[in-house]
Order: sequence, then C-alpha cells, then structure tokens
Amino acid sequence: MVSTMRLVDSLEEQRALEALLDEGKPTLAQSLQGLHYLLAAPFRYRPPAPGSRFRGPHDPGVFYGAEHVRTACAEAGWWRWRGFVSEAPGLPQLPPVGFTIFPVQVRDSCVDLRKPPIDRDRKRWMHPTDYGPTQAFARAARDADVGMLVYASVRDPQAGANVAVLRPQAFHRFQPTRTQTWQLVVGEAHISWLRAGEAGYSFDVAEWRD
Repeated sequence: MVSTMRLVDSLEEQRALEALLDEGKPTLAQSLQGLHYLLAAPFRYRPPAPGSRFRGPHDPGVFYGAEHVRTACAEAGWWRWRGFVSEAPGLPQLPPVGFTIFPVQVRDSCVDLRKPPIDRDRKRWMHPTDYGPTQAFARAARDADVGMLVYASVRDPQAGANVAVLRPQAFHRFQPTRTQTWQLVVGEAHISWLRAGEAGYSFDVAEWRD
C-alpha cells in the first residue's frame, strides 16, 4: 500500500487503485486462505523464467527462509543486485529500499541436503546459477510428500542454513509474530543492510560474480 500512495493524491484514489490491482492478481487458493500476505505471496504468484533454486516457472510455490538474518540478507541482496545492478553497466547504486524481515514457525516432513547420503551431490545443489537439478529434486520431494528442504546458502559466505517450504500447510502460525524493517543499499562493489540499533550486514559482490 505504501507504493501506491506515491501514485495518487487522496485516500479515495488509493482505494480505487488498490481495487484495480487486486482484480489483476491471481485468485487466492483455498489453501492460502487466512495466511498473512507475506506468507501467501510465494504460493500465489509465478516466478519469472528460469525460476528459483527449487521452483521452475510452472512449479507450485516455494517460500524461502533462512535460519539467521544474515543469511536471509545475503540471499535477498543477491537477487536485487543480480536483477538490477549486475545487468545494468554504468548503474553505480540503487537507492535504499525497505524490506520486512520476520520469523516464521514451520512444521512438516523435511529433507536436509547437507547430510549423507544426499550431500554427495553437493556441487549440484550449490551451483550458483544452474537450478535444473534442484528444481528436479523439489519435484521428486513433492511426489514423496516432503514438505520442506534444508540446504546451505550459496550467497552467504558462511553458508548458513536455508529452508525451502514447499507447501503452505507447513506454516505453524498464519501470521508473523513480529516484523522488522531493514534498509538495503545495493552498489556495484558491495551491498549493505542497515537498521537502527543493529550492527547491520555487508557483502562483497565479487564473491557472487559468475
């Protein structure tokens, strides 16, 4: 709603604009009813090609989370850097943008790709850009009624733990218990996450270049 406020001059106009936008959104599936929009969104919208690590363009939704805030910041920062700055030579920096960070509780059957015997294919799971093997693994996991995948982050230099939630039924709570707003600044050489009262995080994009 904050983004649409910048486009209109009154609350009435904003309501009309929000209504028009809602008409163009995919129908909310029954399995997503009652879920906070931050939890439902990854299952409601399709990703652009070629998809994400565990979701192809035509696969069901995936909610991505991380064990630590640092790891989540590295992952989200990489996507914004890759999608804008790395593809636009001469663009030195993006203006700061706010992101909401929040904890979730999940409970479901799970496979950990960091553990034997699956970790023998670690190079396939950790490839920086080829998502074919991981997307195929997620499809097989769904067929086996697996609800979550735990894996090491490719973007976090410390390889912190990530989790891919393959179905919304895994959420133990329908609403985040608390939220934090962080500011992300993306530049050519590094990205920074800042929040008042926090030490923040900085990542060297040289480690992400193919």
